Amino acid sequence: MKKSTLWALALCLATATSAAAQAQPKPRFFNNAELMSIGSYYYPEQWPHDNWARDIKKMAEVGFQFTHFGEFAWSFIEPEEGKFDFAWLDEAVGLAHQNGIKVIMCTSTPTPPAWLAQKHPEILMVNAEGRTMQHGSRQQISWSSPVYRQYVARMVEAIGKHYGQDKRIWGWQLDNEPSHYGQYDYSPAAQASFRRWLQAKYQTLDALNKAWGTAFWSIRYNDFAQVLIPNQKELIAQPSPHAVLDFKRFSADEANDFLSAQYTILRKYLAPSQWITTNLMPEHVDVDPTRITGLDFLTYTKYLVAGYDNGTGPQGFRLGSATSIAFANDLFRSFNGTTGVMELQPGQVNWGKFNPQPLPGAVRMWIWHAFAGGNRFVCNYRFRQPLTGGEQYHYGIIGTDGVTPSTSGQEYIRVIKELKQVQQQYTPKAPVPAAYRRRQAAVLYNADNRWEMDNQPQTDQWSFMLHLKHYYGALKQAGAPVDVITEAKDFARYPVLVAPAYELLDRPLVARWKQYLEQGGHLILSARTGQKERTGKLWEAKWAEPIHDLIGASISMYDLLPSWVAGTVEAGGKTYKWNNWADVLEPQPGTEVWATYSNQFYSGKAAVVSRRLGKGTVTYVGPDTDDGALEKEVIRRVYERAGIAIENLPDGVMLDWRDGFWVGVNYGEKPYTVAVPAGAKVLVGERVLQPAGVVVWQ
Repeated sequence: MKKSTLWALALCLATATSAAAQAQPKPRFFNNAELMSIGSYYYPEQWPHDNWARDIKKMAEVGFQFTHFGEFAWSFIEPEEGKFDFAWLDEAVGLAHQNGIKVIMCTSTPTPPAWLAQKHPEILMVNAEGRTMQHGSRQQISWSSPVYRQYVARMVEAIGKHYGQDKRIWGWQLDNEPSHYGQYDYSPAAQASFRRWLQAKYQTLDALNKAWGTAFWSIRYNDFAQVLIPNQKELIAQPSPHAVLDFKRFSADEANDFLSAQYTILRKYLAPSQWITTNLMPEHVDVDPTRITGLDFLTYTKYLVAGYDNGTGPQGFRLGSATSIAFANDLFRSFNGTTGVMELQPGQVNWGKFNPQPLPGAVRMWIWHAFAGGNRFVCNYRFRQPLTGGEQYHYGIIGTDGVTPSTSGQEYIRVIKELKQVQQQYTPKAPVPAAYRRRQAAVLYNADNRWEMDNQPQTDQWSFMLHLKHYYGALKQAGAPVDVITEAKDFARYPVLVAPAYELLDRPLVARWKQYLEQGGHLILSARTGQKERTGKLWEAKWAEPIHDLIGASISMYDLLPSWVAGTVEAGGKTYKWNNWADVLEPQPGTEVWATYSNQFYSGKAAVVSRRLGKGTVTYVGPDTDDGALEKEVIRRVYERAGIAIENLPDGVMLDWRDGFWVGVNYGEKPYTVAVPAGAKVLVGERVLQPAGVVVWQ
């Protein structure tokens, strides 16, 4: 069978699988009229028993609608092997119910008890340095360990049997932030599981050797038992990039398998109304949300202010970036239309690079921003600030005295009251405003591209997520509703489609892009796109040749500059700066040049090109800028050519529509007056958005 036929067959199978999954009827878990519920984590096992009634009563008094039990409680649920104790948890669930609070029940898999690690040290993960992680924290276990899986299955089954038909339980969370927090597992169990994964994928050693290019440096294998997880700490020079890419894929699949196994057990015992999810960190690359396929829906964790995000302006470090929550909303919602925020920063935290106070109003703004993105619920971590343990400096809704709301707790209380007012104005089936709908855009995302470029960035200035967010942020500043989608989705419903730095692709994807253009879509591609096959192999052709006919140009070379040298680009009488990456383009006849390089030895060469194809257009942006200004201008011009009117929002300001309500938030450094129509009814906030301000109108 020809390779092109195999590609086409694989595409058809993937599309059919995706369509079948989307077509399956899903239980209706949420009441649309409630719009969004707000809740808080509580840990009865961490507090004196005589505090429970007071704390949970206080939770209800301030307005929380649900709470969250048990994700770190395995040693209390199963204090001795095979002996389960639910009496204490039953009491806590009962107190919540008495106070009108629903419960999210969790599986306690991130924190196995000490007796389990003592009896079975083989369950512990091994890091890249060869150190075995030990009991005393969390997430120290190997998802690949068959012994660990057995104990997990028994515990999950016990808790599922106990609470599966309990109407006080609203839903379920599996694990907690399933991840090893930037580390990978190199344990014997993971090594064995990786080999099984490779055998299932490649079937034969010849196929693996070909895909990995093991002729290079005589790496070639003649037995799957010889294959080791690629580990830079154990190698003199760099590992095979193809092996690294597959290991990242395997690790993400292993997380999915670990969660899916729990889901399968739980679902046997649960009432249809109880949903099952997990909470992922949207931009942590080791566990890829797009590969978590076995749950009812996914939720996310979001902490914006911890010294890692400068935001916009001199006080941006107290607000975070406008794209942070927005991107998480638009990625997680796009999987099946349902998502929630399982952990939202409650104020000052303890684990950051530095831990500043959020700007007054920021916490309130984050909650409303989550609402704007379609979330069904927001849960903060946590209700009480802990007095002991590793998170003593981590804010809670209630301070260290156990009764007084913290500053950010007061902001939660305020939003709860505001949301009740908004709920009263809900109109079922409110039509999406036509102008807003016409701007609909999608950002095409595949973690494979990020993994590949993280491994071979070619410059210490390259950041895949910053590059992607230049385009994503420009779309949001244009006032566009955005879905962050995978290739499994239908491109046709999006007037504008952006595929930033889409380095790994195949010819069927290029054919789908071409069909999208011919039918009237507007496609934007950017630096590094189309350089490699899906295995990470460079094409045996001209550089990025599979996209040449699509974009109407070839890529003669790329350039990278040191941080102290600025490359310049001229477009529309303006000058833009870059120094991270630049594809130098050679346009074909009929292709327009929108921007040219204006310094370096290739001055005058094309930097941005665009062409019409069928009823649509395709635009290719060669440089990656630091400030995103060129990318924003390209977005504006693409919409202009498409005849779609857009907004021109300043940095940090976002406007979104949800369920009949407009929501505006301001992460910027200056006030911004929102153009609320004269006849509109402002429900929350003011038309003039101050920094950290919110406005909701109808």
